[in-house]
Amino acid sequence: MTVLALPAALLLGLGLYWFQPWKLWQDATVNEALPAASPAASAPPATTPGATPAATAAPVTPRTLAQGTLISHEHATSGTVKLIRLADGSHTLRLENLDTSNGPDLRVWLTDAQVKEGTAGWRVFDDGKYVSLGKLKGNKGDQNYALPADVNPSDYGSVTIWCDRFDVSFGAAALTTV
Repeated sequence: MTVLALPAALLLGLGLYWFQPWKLWQDATVNEALPAASPAASAPPATTPGATPAATAAPVTPRTLAQGTLISHEHATSGTVKLIRLADGSHTLRLENLDTSNGPDLRVWLTDAQVKEGTAGWRVFDDGKYVSLGKLKGNKGDQNYALPADVNPSDYGSVTIWCDRFDVSFGAAALTTV
């Protein structure tokens, strides 16, 4: 009996590490505000002494370029996704009112895949072009993910909450231009 106990305990430990089932009952709520413009972006332009000041432009505010509503895939998922151009010209992906299951190794991906409902849509997001914006900060709430400067947001039309451990989408949203 003790000969089988050690391998069984080892398998149980590996299984718990791999699946991390306790995360299904643990929620991590994140409530981030929309990032503000950097001080350099909102500072008035420098003028040369004696020069006539140019017409004052209205301050640039964050602008939603595209948005979508999350649908459920492997796990019940809801919330809104917004692709926002900030006042300094950078882009951020914002998840609002996110509600999904917690899980092992969840990522936020910007993708070129078409969002499909049901099990047909669970595994399509790694078939084409995608950019990982980082680990999911929390499975509930409002959160921001900066897009790398070299990423052209118009090359992507969807977002997924991707489980990298099991290569499956927890939920996804098609982005529609606003």
